[in-house]
Amino acid sequence: MKVTGNSLKVLILCPHFAPDTAPTGVIMDRIVHELSELGHEIHVVTSLPWYRRHRVDIGWENTSWRRRTQVMNWGSVVRLNPFAGSDKRNLWRRALGFAGFSVLAVAAGIRAGRGRRVNVIVAMSPPLTLGLGARLVGICRRAPVIFNIQDVFPDAAVETGAMTNPFVIAVARLLEKVSYRSSRLITVLSDDLQANVLAKIPARDAVKVVVIPNFVDTEMIQPLDRHTAYRTELGIGEQQIVMYAGNVGFSQSLHLLLDAARELPDVAFVINGDGSARKSLEADAVGLRNIHFADFQPAERLAEVLATADVHVVALRQGLGKVSVPSKTYSIMAAGRPIVAAIDPGTQVPRLIEQADCGVVVPPDDSASFVVALQTVLGDTQRMTEMGHRARVFVESQASPQVVAHRYVDLMRGLQAG
Repeated sequence: MKVTGNSLKVLILCPHFAPDTAPTGVIMDRIVHELSELGHEIHVVTSLPWYRRHRVDIGWENTSWRRRTQVMNWGSVVRLNPFAGSDKRNLWRRALGFAGFSVLAVAAGIRAGRGRRVNVIVAMSPPLTLGLGARLVGICRRAPVIFNIQDVFPDAAVETGAMTNPFVIAVARLLEKVSYRSSRLITVLSDDLQANVLAKIPARDAVKVVVIPNFVDTEMIQPLDRHTAYRTELGIGEQQIVMYAGNVGFSQSLHLLLDAARELPDVAFVINGDGSARKSLEADAVGLRNIHFADFQPAERLAEVLATADVHVVALRQGLGKVSVPSKTYSIMAAGRPIVAAIDPGTQVPRLIEQADCGVVVPPDDSASFVVALQTVLGDTQRMTEMGHRARVFVESQASPQVVAHRYVDLMRGLQAG
């Protein structure tokens, strides 16, 4: 770490951090790297790695408290029990797990960095409980809180039907408002998320909601040849591949890929990832020989995995486009591949694809339109190449880690000055 006399001391509370494979963990890990390169001291309070299997990873289960605290050249990392339940669909169990982790995070956050005063606290949501927890830590550490919203909760859970109990919804919305109001600044990923949050806070607080999109690591993710070792591992030859890579949950309309596989038997479809909806999808896909399910791969293979596909899919159920911005979109663009997105029109992902001219957007949950879009894109290899090239150029100029890190530093400096 290149320490300077003007360096900031930053405390970060987040549910995932490297080596955890969660997309938000990858994002926060790179932000920390960029902040450290700028000479700032960072202390991270996070969980033990658990995202891949929804339980603590092998080798970390019996980690001693001493090993859970790692001294880094830029600060420290404290890893806590995530209290992960085995059933991802049990929202009560997940809520209790997040609450338990957040309580530990408050205690660890008060002590992190030897308990000396910090300049700013950054907390990531989900879970919402970290917002309120960060405020408690901020009171003890005399520091303002920047609340980073990756997905608006509970809106996504309500839209998908995963959360239906009126009392639970009311409690979640109350916690959401309290978290927003107790934060000095709120960062969101898109204009849609900004509008969503603004509708839930007093008009006088509108200035504190700032849009900072997620970045993509254009150095790690490079456009590669489609003939990858991963393609061979999947047992796929020269067939064109349509891939969905990411969380396999009920928010993603992945039944579209099964419908398309039935209509396009000469195309290979890959669902790469894991989540609460995977078992049901695998059951529905029985008999479809051109559907391949694959597990998450190590982060260092991400570029190879993305390059394996000819076309990538970004899909969200109707109503979710305004409350969630799939970070995988930028990674696909960095890999130089076209996108077919099934998502609410006029939201952030369609706007992004339109700006870069790197894909096709269809309405969510519309199998017929989705199949036609795939046929159109796959039928013109020259156009696919051009869309992939434009996608790569766009992210290189608009979404680098360095740009995002500098924007966060500017916010922090503004809070310090204020």
